[in-house]
Amino acid sequence: MSIVSEPILRRKIADEVFARLKFLIESGELRAGDEMPSERELMERYGVGRPAIREAMQALASKGLVEISQGERAKVLRITAESIIRQVDLPAKLMLSGSADTLEHLKSARIFFERGMIREAAVKATPDHIAELEALLQRQVQNLGDADAFIEADMEFHQCIARISGNPIFVAVSGAMLGWLKAYHSEMLIWTGRENFTLTEHEEIIRAIESRDADVAEQAMIKHLERSRALYALKNRK
Repeated sequence: MSIVSEPILRRKIADEVFARLKFLIESGELRAGDEMPSERELMERYGVGRPAIREAMQALASKGLVEISQGERAKVLRITAESIIRQVDLPAKLMLSGSADTLEHLKSARIFFERGMIREAAVKATPDHIAELEALLQRQVQNLGDADAFIEADMEFHQCIARISGNPIFVAVSGAMLGWLKAYHSEMLIWTGRENFTLTEHEEIIRAIESRDADVAEQAMIKHLERSRALYALKNRK
């Protein structure tokens, strides 16, 4: 009898169930898109109660290994860079909310990261990529006066630059950092004419990418992010 089918006799039953179900996924016996066995089947297989099964399934879900939907069997998720990084989303937001220093560290990390992204874009961008960046710039122009829509287009502009790399890990990291920063975007600072600086800087970035000049593109991105980093601040701090 294999380890995944032996009755469980140890004390931490839910943990043991979790370990065995995780093994089924790691070993490839259950693949992305497969349905997990039913609660009844797992109860009979492992000789445990429903609470242990449900606790183990919740643990799998919290690790991003399965998706639990009401009235349906849990399904094995496809592991991606995005799904992995999503697991640290809440802890990251909690960490940021309690420390101005941590927020500053995130801003610096973003600048460091995007310096590399823009150099990749200057080398790999196609005419279609340039057209997509220009369309996003026009979206921002059209949404002047609408803070949420303007910021959304701004984030998508930077995500587009990350996608040009062709590396899904870069895209996931970029999306995570943008999402964490969005909560600290000070609208009061945006709507004082500074949105026009953003439009001008985005235009400069596009032209530098189009010319395939990585050095100019990097300097344009640094100028843009250093200027805009003041737009992100902790709110309601005493």
